[in-house]
Amino acid sequence: MAMDTMSLSRRRWLQASCATIAGGIVDTVMPALAKAPMLNTQAPYFYRFKLGSAEATVVSDGPLMLDDPHKYFSGLSDREMDKQLTDNFLPLQNAVMEQNALVVNTGDRLVLFDTGLGSLKLFGTTSGQLMVSLKQAGIEPKDIDAVVMSHAHIDHCGGCMADDGARHFPNAQYYIAQADYDFWTDQSKVPVHFKVFWETAMKNLAPNRDRIVFIKDGQEFLPGIQSILAPGHTVGHTIFMISSGGKQLCYIGDLTHHPVLLMEKPLTEFAYDTDPKQSAQSRVKMLTMLAANRIPLLAYHFAWPGIGHVAKQGDGFRYHPAPMSMVL
Repeated sequence: MAMDTMSLSRRRWLQASCATIAGGIVDTVMPALAKAPMLNTQAPYFYRFKLGSAEATVVSDGPLMLDDPHKYFSGLSDREMDKQLTDNFLPLQNAVMEQNALVVNTGDRLVLFDTGLGSLKLFGTTSGQLMVSLKQAGIEPKDIDAVVMSHAHIDHCGGCMADDGARHFPNAQYYIAQADYDFWTDQSKVPVHFKVFWETAMKNLAPNRDRIVFIKDGQEFLPGIQSILAPGHTVGHTIFMISSGGKQLCYIGDLTHHPVLLMEKPLTEFAYDTDPKQSAQSRVKMLTMLAANRIPLLAYHFAWPGIGHVAKQGDGFRYHPAPMSMVL
């Protein structure tokens, strides 16, 4: 009797198994033992796109960890700031700012806009990646013909020179507003608590003085590249309108550091501005122009890769990131 029961149970199990397989479902009972290892790597830090007849590449010097935004942005109550950040799904205590440097190949010249922090680690250990990012993008530093700087702050001019005194871009000519050069290389003008800014300017700009061309407001100083003075963040802070094949892109440097906190209420002030009120007025003026003309922008500190449009929204503006296209 016991044997008959066992045979019947075995037959039923086989019948059920066959029915399951016949129905297209295999019930695997073996545990998954082969766990994949963590890779702990990321994609190369560059993004390439067409701008008219030019080829543009965004490369990164790595993100800056600004820490608590309440310490750096003023003119908003803590409650207002927290609401802006929360409404835009951004953290309240850790403002991360990218460093999106732009390289434009016009066909005649290879132009780099801003150079990052170099070896300085004032905002965390994730910066200082520009030279690696350039090589990942297939761009040799020796092939850079022009280094264009929006201003002389440490995170924009800090990568011109290596720590051993060698030039990172040995064949380049350098472009910056004279007001910025004169200010940040003069220790008597730089506030004491900004001493590292003077030291960085002396390390990176002063050795290249004979290669520097001072640019003026409204000047097309390279073919298709026009400077537009937007002072306040620094005395000579400049943005750049880049035109090629009927297309335009505005490289806005530090016109606005944050896609929300300096946009929804653009008269908000930023701690590293030389003249915060003038900076706010420049921000409103230039963003109004870009919004009215629907000109795309590239923001140095916005989330990677920092390309998008700005539109009017109430008394301020809203940033609309452009989708990345992996087709050239």
